[in-house]
Amino acid sequence: MLRRLSVASLLLLPVLIATSSAAEPLPPPARWIPRDAIFTVEVLQPKAILDLAFDSRVTRLVASLPAYQAMLSQEGPQGLLKLVEFLAARFDSDRKTLLTKLVGGGVTFAVGARGEALLVVDAQDEEVLQQIAEIVTNIAKDEAAKRGQSAQIESAQYQGVAVWKSGNKEAHAIVGKRLLVSNRAETLKMALDLRTAADGESLAATPAYQAARKAVGDNAQAMAFVNFAAIKNVPRVEKALSDISSPVPVLAIAGMTEALRHSSWLALALRVAGDQLGIEMRMDGKAPEGSLVTAFSQSPRSQDGVFPNLIVPRRIAAVSLYRDVYKFYAAKDQLFPERTSGLIFFENMMGIFFSGRNLTEDVLSQLEPEIRVVIARQEYGAAGGPPMVQIPSFAVVMRLRHPQEFGEVAEEAFQKALGVVTLQSGQKGMSGLIIDRSTYHDVRYTVAYFTAPASPDRDYRDARHNYRPTLAKLGDYLVLSSTEDLARDLIDALKREMASPVTPVAGVHSLVELDVVQAIAAADANRKSLVRQSMAKNGIGEAEAAAKYDMLTTLTKQLGQATLKIGAQEGQFRAGLQFQLNLK
Repeated sequence: MLRRLSVASLLLLPVLIATSSAAEPLPPPARWIPRDAIFTVEVLQPKAILDLAFDSRVTRLVASLPAYQAMLSQEGPQGLLKLVEFLAARFDSDRKTLLTKLVGGGVTFAVGARGEALLVVDAQDEEVLQQIAEIVTNIAKDEAAKRGQSAQIESAQYQGVAVWKSGNKEAHAIVGKRLLVSNRAETLKMALDLRTAADGESLAATPAYQAARKAVGDNAQAMAFVNFAAIKNVPRVEKALSDISSPVPVLAIAGMTEALRHSSWLALALRVAGDQLGIEMRMDGKAPEGSLVTAFSQSPRSQDGVFPNLIVPRRIAAVSLYRDVYKFYAAKDQLFPERTSGLIFFENMMGIFFSGRNLTEDVLSQLEPEIRVVIARQEYGAAGGPPMVQIPSFAVVMRLRHPQEFGEVAEEAFQKALGVVTLQSGQKGMSGLIIDRSTYHDVRYTVAYFTAPASPDRDYRDARHNYRPTLAKLGDYLVLSSTEDLARDLIDALKREMASPVTPVAGVHSLVELDVVQAIAAADANRKSLVRQSMAKNGIGEAEAAAKYDMLTTLTKQLGQATLKIGAQEGQFRAGLQFQLNLK
């Protein structure tokens, strides 16, 4: 659907000075975009974005990347860089200042249903825009003449504005401080028509755009608007919105699909403040009253929400969810009727571990809606050494409605699961799990472990030695961890939490926190294996695979800390992703 404007068209920029008055007041760009546009991106406040893009830490990082250095060795990028340097010298300016003068008023890009595209650039300095347009136009004409294609660049007057077209029908024009570029001449003319048309003909006049702009607020540096009413009936989109056949995505996204189904618009807002980068999603759709999909993720009390994430040493990620799994599973026949047979098999399997108890009424009904997951890097002791593949520890923390009664049920199910693992290990001729009991800070817990391998080669132990399954109970909390060390760290964290009241994050049903630096450290522990996989998958040498891995991790590490919040405000779906960048 989207036909992107070619880089060549932007480099050619065959635009001459408009005949309209330079003093002509220009309305917001959305006032020149047709009302039937389906997708629009607006850079409303370029300064903060440019400040981050030209931060010395960012430019130094980009310049150090082998991929960037390789790109500069190619003829095309070299020519573009020379042109930029020439323009900067021509105006006695640096790149950032030059770009600010060109786009400092804002940039807007819109796409229509038939692939028509319009780029609107508001310059901060009209004189610079006009002079650069002339310089680039002359360069473009010279290049076209060398190829014998001078006739492909032509101009004509339209409503007092010089409109230029290139051979591929792309059109360009300047009105005062505003540059317009389109992939179709008729689209550009339509934008110029809107200068004098009735207000109701533009995107800015539509209720959906106005509501989205209000939801985004005035402090966003950029926003994207999607006319969802125009695309949700497209067969592929309609199928995606109606497909709720898989329980895991429905449980994870908790009503996002249903909110989209009832939305007429979707908006994304970008906010930049120093080293903080935030992206927020808003939409106008509300789930119907009594919706089965959202009932399990939204408390009837507005003050309820997720618990804060638990903090442990070497934490990679933490997830806190408000999910009433009892309500969710109780509605399985209405939500997933085609999966009834598979769910019956699942319930029969669970009946083995829970001694024939009904999974819905006797097991899931015992769980409170607050569920938390923690992932952390492991520290391997000297005895035994690390396995060949190092897997981070992970744990789930749940609250029980009746901890005394159900605690023993959970303990029995846990030990039965360990027995199944031991049986399967024995069938493969491998040692099984040894179950033990231990105490940490007055908390009695159950732990199981595999016996150490007979091989003295400690660095290549089997991956199963990443695991030391542990079940701990304290107060109304139940901790199920893949390792004993993480279980102990969680006991410390829960004791701190129990010492002071927990304040739920109201209006949020999903809270995800990621420490990218810790995640990269966990990946680096398996660097050799990951490089080998890349070599085998892409058919490249070790040096190239290692360079690609290092470049990816270097870039990813700059994201620092990431926080994702998903919930509802006044019944409307809302999501926000925040990065605390790790620029150095």
